[in-house]
Amino acid sequence: MFLTTLPVDQAVGHILRHNVADAAGRKTLPKGRRITDDDVARLRALGVAAVRVAVLEPGDVHEDEAAQRLADAVRRPGVVPTDAVHSRVNLLAEADGVVEVDIDALQAINEIDGLTIATLPNHALVRERKRVATIKIIPFALPERSIQQAERIGAESGGVVGVRRLLQRRVGVLLVVGPEARERITRLVLPAIEGRVTELGSTIDMVRYAALDEGEVAEGIAALRAAGSDLLIIAGETSIMDRDDVTPQGIRMAGGRIEHYGAPVEPGNLLLLAYLDDGTKQGVPILGAPGCVRSRATNIVDLLLPRLLAGERVTRRAIIELGHGGLLG
Repeated sequence: MFLTTLPVDQAVGHILRHNVADAAGRKTLPKGRRITDDDVARLRALGVAAVRVAVLEPGDVHEDEAAQRLADAVRRPGVVPTDAVHSRVNLLAEADGVVEVDIDALQAINEIDGLTIATLPNHALVRERKRVATIKIIPFALPERSIQQAERIGAESGGVVGVRRLLQRRVGVLLVVGPEARERITRLVLPAIEGRVTELGSTIDMVRYAALDEGEVAEGIAALRAAGSDLLIIAGETSIMDRDDVTPQGIRMAGGRIEHYGAPVEPGNLLLLAYLDDGTKQGVPILGAPGCVRSRATNIVDLLLPRLLAGERVTRRAIIELGHGGLLG
């Protein structure tokens, strides 16, 4: 592609580089338009004798075609592309879910001159038909080799951006609290947990209570699993204060394994995540919620619950990585 200025009658088929306005300042022809014979007549009527254009050469890919190809190259399951308009394609979520971004592949493509992809943050919650990413081609055309380079990166990474769909899960809640405080803690904690779960498309199928005793915690976990709960949330009168506190000991007694305790997130430092062996590689997640779960203000539970409900096996490393951006304010 090269840029030049041509008499209007020689500009047919080439790309207009700047908007053309009439005498009142209204846009008559937009930049990026391929000039037609009818446009020549309109330009002459406006007294325009020459226009600045971009001339495509062999091996150039028009901006709209480039954007569409890039969208096809980078999208993972869970997103659908819009049609290219003015060199832009948006990727929309097919359903409510959690955004997945290969950050290294994204950066590699954005390093190619003329190609840009902007995404929602990795692991963000997104609703159906909302924009997950936008693809914009900067020049009017790109060399074929640039598009092919991006396509290779997309193929090697298995796609750059997608959405992991939220699943309809049965969530069991275990409240660890003495009988004296049961009514108060239920009133303070349960509505906040239930609101989060239902807003994500899942349901609370059972609520159990356990005193501050390892054996009772283990029994409560066993009862929730026997009832068919796919994910367990444990909260209580006080937060879990140590890896060997009552709740983690009860989880171990029930056959669970502590994945991680303590999160670099505020609010939510005193989080515990464990998995109960159910004979699958995934296991049953157990979210030991800190005291901030009773507030609907954004906290660690809001960061992890969507990922767990989307079927991700959240690891210790994934929790540690939340420290960048973990001051939620």
